[in-house]
Amino acid sequence: MEVHGHFNYWIVVVLMMIGFYALIARGNLIKKIVGLNIFQASVFLLFISFGKVSGGSAPIIAEGIQAYSNPLPHVLILTAIVVGVATTALGLALVVRINEAYGTIEENEIAQMDSET
Repeated sequence: MEVHGHFNYWIVVVLMMIGFYALIARGNLIKKIVGLNIFQASVFLLFISFGKVSGGSAPIIAEGIQAYSNPLPHVLILTAIVVGVATTALGLALVVRINEAYGTIEENEIAQMDSET
C-alpha cells in the first residue's frame, strides 16, 4: 500500500478525527469551537486536494500544456474560509454572552444550572 502518495489524505483524516474528538469529548465551549475549526480545516484541505492535478497547470490555454488543475475547489474554499471565520466569530460572541449569563462556559455546569431552575 502506497502511503506517501496519499499523505495529504492521511492528514485530512487525522485532523478530522482530532476536531471531531474535541467537539464531542470536551465540555468547554471554547474548546468545542477550536475543535470545529480544526474539523473545518481538514475539510478545506480535502477539497483543495481534489482540485490539484499531478503535473497540471493553471487553467490558461497555452502551447504544450496537456493537463489543467481545476480552480473551482480553490474558489469554493475561499468562500468557506470567510463563512468559517464568521461562524467562529458568532460562536465566540455567544460564548461571551453565555459566560455573562451563567458565569461559566462549561457545558455540564450550564446544564445543571438550567435543570435547577
